[in-house]
Amino acid sequence: EEDIKYIEEHIKDKKIVAIGEIGLDYYWVKDNKEKQKEVFRRQLDLATKYNKPVIIHSRDSIQDTYDILKEYKLKGSMHCFNSSIEMAREFIKLGYKIGVGGVVTFKNAKKLQDIVIELDLGNILLETDSPYLTPEPYRGTRNDPSKVYYVAQKISELKNVKLETVLNQTENNARSLFDLDFKV
Repeated sequence: EEDIKYIEEHIKDKKIVAIGEIGLDYYWVKDNKEKQKEVFRRQLDLATKYNKPVIIHSRDSIQDTYDILKEYKLKGSMHCFNSSIEMAREFIKLGYKIGVGGVVTFKNAKKLQDIVIELDLGNILLETDSPYLTPEPYRGTRNDPSKVYYVAQKISELKNVKLETVLNQTENNARSLFDLDFKV
């Protein structure tokens, strides 16, 4: 209750561009799924009420996450996406971008790399997930936003496009999704 109240009290602050990271996580605890869904829906209700995009966390819960998001007409980002190309396409149809972070640089991330190859750059957002999931060549160290460059570099390599193209398109994706208006 305190967290929901806190979100609502601060949602109109100019620096608040989305509600997130919210969602479902069945990895650590499996006996509170219904409570997680209830809280998730309340957060989505706030996003709807205040017309804010959402940043979605879904771990070992992709189908439940999708089923709930289908009930809403929101846009947002599927943070640290780790599912199938088919699910990526379904989330995109709902209005979500696919968040790609350091994992895409890992040698064993073939599935995510294939998804990146398949998706249009217009559907991808760059992420850090700091302090976790640091991209190669810094894997194993603390992640921070400066390392998102390596994510863009890997996407450029996978899609066989110029790095500048990846940087420009993903910046435009973020600006559009989060209604950002600032000069770099």
